[in-house]
Amino acid sequence: MPGLPLIIDCDPGVDDAVALLLALAVPERLDVLAITTVAGNVGGDLTARNACLLREMAGRAGIPVFAGQDRPLVRDPVVADHFHGVTGLGDLPVQPPARGPEPEPAVDHLVRVLRARPAGEITLAVTGPMTNLAEALRRAPDIAPRIRQVVAMGGARREGGNITASAEFNIHADPDAADIVARSGVELVLLGLDVTHQVTATPARRARLSGLESPQAVAVRQLLDFSARTEAEIGMGGPPPMHDPCVILWLLAPGLFRLRSCHLAIETRSPLTLGHTAVEFRTSDRHPQNALWGIEADADGAFDLICDLLERYP
Repeated sequence: MPGLPLIIDCDPGVDDAVALLLALAVPERLDVLAITTVAGNVGGDLTARNACLLREMAGRAGIPVFAGQDRPLVRDPVVADHFHGVTGLGDLPVQPPARGPEPEPAVDHLVRVLRARPAGEITLAVTGPMTNLAEALRRAPDIAPRIRQVVAMGGARREGGNITASAEFNIHADPDAADIVARSGVELVLLGLDVTHQVTATPARRARLSGLESPQAVAVRQLLDFSARTEAEIGMGGPPPMHDPCVILWLLAPGLFRLRSCHLAIETRSPLTLGHTAVEFRTSDRHPQNALWGIEADADGAFDLICDLLERYP
């Protein structure tokens, strides 16, 4: 029986790379139809190249990659290469991929496929800025009810921000795009810093990967070790959070997370709090529910699943 039809929209990025390797390990559970990329952690040319390299690393070279928007909808680009390395993949060796992205732009692909496939079939996993999805919704509003669900990494409420005092990077990088998605009527699950800061790659958890010998597991260990060094040098000093992998983990095992319904609004005007996610659990006619917000995660269970997924690789 085929897995959940899924398009992964991402900006690899160290933690996106881990998320992709996890998602591509279980085709019987996640039927990845395509990978679309967007500028975010690094520039758009690098995120597209990195996605092509990661699908090859996973042994899934047949999955098409579509390069997407190379800048936010209306603002100047924001990148995070200080956290992801100049290539976006930490200190992993990088070379030109055997096969590059498809000629069709990512936004065109999203619109075409969502219109062509049965309504409610395709889930979108979004682990970068929401620029591609927002532009697709802006061009073709009719696709919104055709999307089964959007599961995204982004935002912060209790935890504050990781790019400014009140904003998480993915939302801050293109708040106007996140605002369009939040207002679109899509079924939205948002896993922000409130849960990703609970799922951390502690030294003990990273050490568990040492017994796994596949190239994919070795790469994940290298990526997490790079993130640990970066957190120690320029971050908050603790073990690296598993931001983007939480999206894949939730898709595979939603019981690892606790969510609450909420009204989600995105700050797009204030220079002080740009990209802040206003999460209101007291929904009403004025502020109706438009998202599910992650509030709690089983960190040990999440890492057990990560190890299980990486053990699937030969």
